[in-house]
Amino acid sequence: MLLLAAVMLCGWIPAFAAAAEKSEVYLFAYFTEQQGSQGDGLHLASSPDGLEWKEIHRDRLYFAPMLGMFRDPFIMQGPDGTFHMVWTSGKKEIGYASSRDLLQWWDEKYIRVMAHEWKARNCWAPEIFYDETRRRFMIYWSTTIPGRFPETDKSGNKGLNHRIYYTVTSDFNSFSPTRLLVDPGFNCIDADIVKAGNDYLMFLKNETLKPVKKFIVVLRSKDPEGPWGPASDPITDSWSEGPSAIKINNQWFLYFDLYAQKKYGLVVSQDLSPWQNLGSRLKMPRPARHGCAFRISPELFAELRK
Repeated sequence: MLLLAAVMLCGWIPAFAAAAEKSEVYLFAYFTEQQGSQGDGLHLASSPDGLEWKEIHRDRLYFAPMLGMFRDPFIMQGPDGTFHMVWTSGKKEIGYASSRDLLQWWDEKYIRVMAHEWKARNCWAPEIFYDETRRRFMIYWSTTIPGRFPETDKSGNKGLNHRIYYTVTSDFNSFSPTRLLVDPGFNCIDADIVKAGNDYLMFLKNETLKPVKKFIVVLRSKDPEGPWGPASDPITDSWSEGPSAIKINNQWFLYFDLYAQKKYGLVVSQDLSPWQNLGSRLKMPRPARHGCAFRISPELFAELRK
């Protein structure tokens, strides 16, 4: 509350001076469609409290892909300090690059996670989770393989009928065979995995169109590789996608893209139920699309602001 008061009384720059005294700063990575539906590249916004987000540098791209499409960026920091980024890049592959400072990116490449499935139609919204127990990374995403789940074949847009798949890696050079991560019994996309105490949570979008669902639900598991429990009741309204969960000041913040309204939404919870809608208090760069929230050190944030 003191930090929020500082924002209101002193303005943005003093608020971040106060935030710099904390052990971490919040960033939001996103893309925009200002240059078309293929996406323009990586944008970064920052916040002292998770409610008011501003671009660090207006219109700056922190990464512009050499390999074509760039949508749905996800960034996570590995145990050695390296930032790993994945994004939606094509039909049977996902984009990947890494960085030590979020400024210089290297090793840009396609990871052809569904090359073995000749009927696969897409690879959407990839994310990464670091499994501390197994000391390896999980990369997961949604894909439609026509005919694989016939009971829901007619539930989505244009014949799309997704489930969540994954692969594991320790070095982002060699990858395990792709496997099904979860089939909740319905068409689903945009999974986001976080650890909560001894449990793992998966926020995802019920992509059912007929009848209209299009809302975010949460599943639980004792293992990030499953099995996953049943889906919860909806925690957002319909026409929500791209969930990104982060814990701020002992509360869970769940951001999501209200794509039909071209703006962002936010629900907050102390104990993961019930969820309070704080969308009216959320300030996000208006063109922001399907991104992710994460933490960085004050020292790195100071470098990004230069």
